[in-house]
Amino acid sequence: MNKLINLVELDEVSRSREVEQVIVGHPTSDGAGVKLTRVLGQSLHRRLDPFLMFDAFGSDSPDDYIAGFPDHPHRGFETVTYLIAGRMRHRDSAGHEGLLQNGGVQWMTAGRGVIHSEMPEQEDGVMEGFQLWLNLPARDKMTPPWYRDIQSQEIPEFVTDQGVKARVIAGVSHEVQGAVQKPVTEPLYLDLHLPAGSRFGQPINLAHNAFIFVYRGAVFINGQTVNAQQMAILANEPNADGVVIEAAIESRALLIAGLPLQEPIVQQGPFVMNTQQEIAQAINDYRSGRLVS
Repeated sequence: MNKLINLVELDEVSRSREVEQVIVGHPTSDGAGVKLTRVLGQSLHRRLDPFLMFDAFGSDSPDDYIAGFPDHPHRGFETVTYLIAGRMRHRDSAGHEGLLQNGGVQWMTAGRGVIHSEMPEQEDGVMEGFQLWLNLPARDKMTPPWYRDIQSQEIPEFVTDQGVKARVIAGVSHEVQGAVQKPVTEPLYLDLHLPAGSRFGQPINLAHNAFIFVYRGAVFINGQTVNAQQMAILANEPNADGVVIEAAIESRALLIAGLPLQEPIVQQGPFVMNTQQEIAQAINDYRSGRLVS
């Protein structure tokens, strides 16, 4: 889907949100030693509810990614992996298997429990992408696990009259329905490719928390510069009805927003529940082999 949109007609943003804070992630590793940058962690759980974690990874050195993410458990949330370069194989204890490739998305609901692996299917070349953790409401934390592979060609796209290409992974943008719709947290997930000198406006529900991650170039939001590999938390202003993003140079950025659950968040490693007792139960279930029963 490649649809030309007249931005003047559909840009309904009368006042853009401002940048509240610019975050620079910190280098870390996960899995069997995969090098990545953690941009959103536990310190921002309340501020960016319902989002729990956001990692960016990218390297052309196999030593940084080749060991992958062997079998590991999850309970109580969803993972959204967006791969813009490379190949990664997913297998899980619920019987799902899929190959994530350039431009594709893997959306997994861990629910009551799943053990899965994500292993590179390449020995050289670039591996680059992002992983987002999206919380589940208390009533859905013990739902059966669910998984969907979304290939690149299945992600709706549109191009504005200024040449901005938007890939709509989740939610709705300029009347284009994304590949995934989630009714409780209402996530919006856009990958924006902005030519030099372009602008893009996106309405955002006043109740939603939102952030932007720039992964190429630099963008401007209300005069504030956000450079590559930086995340901008967008202020929750009562009279701002969206965000306007401008690019002086060719740039790429992810725009992510969602409705906060406003529930207690207790995380221990790969488990995210509402109480410490539920965390203890998840650990006990995993150790006793009952996590996925």
